[in-house]
Amino acid sequence: MSDRRAELLEATEKFVSAFNQMHIDKVVKSFAEDGIYEDSTGGRHQGHHAIRLAFEPLVGGEKGKIRFVSEDFFAEVETGKVLISWFLNMELDDTVSVIRGIDVLHFNDDNSLAKKMAYMKVDKPHFEEQ
Repeated sequence: MSDRRAELLEATEKFVSAFNQMHIDKVVKSFAEDGIYEDSTGGRHQGHHAIRLAFEPLVGGEKGKIRFVSEDFFAEVETGKVLISWFLNMELDDTVSVIRGIDVLHFNDDNSLAKKMAYMKVDKPHFEEQ
């Protein structure tokens, strides 16, 4: 495994771990100051403040205890891009919900996130105007 691939894997694992610890500061600090988070509903959140607001309901416990379980990891070393598939387990009031999805992560040379694009399986499609 190349050093850069190992770095990307470590940065990805650290990012997922911050979610599983439900540690909002670590999640936000994973992003570059001008980082972008595109959520699975089409929302775009840029900068630490906007990213914090976007993640607080999930990481802050509003949806219960969360746990991401990584499935597959693919890295394009030359561009710093990662594709990771995952299961999200959310436990609230003795009910467990499981969501399946993927993230496309773009890491800067310093391993901060330049961009995170989230996609997940849903019961009905989301349509965007183009």
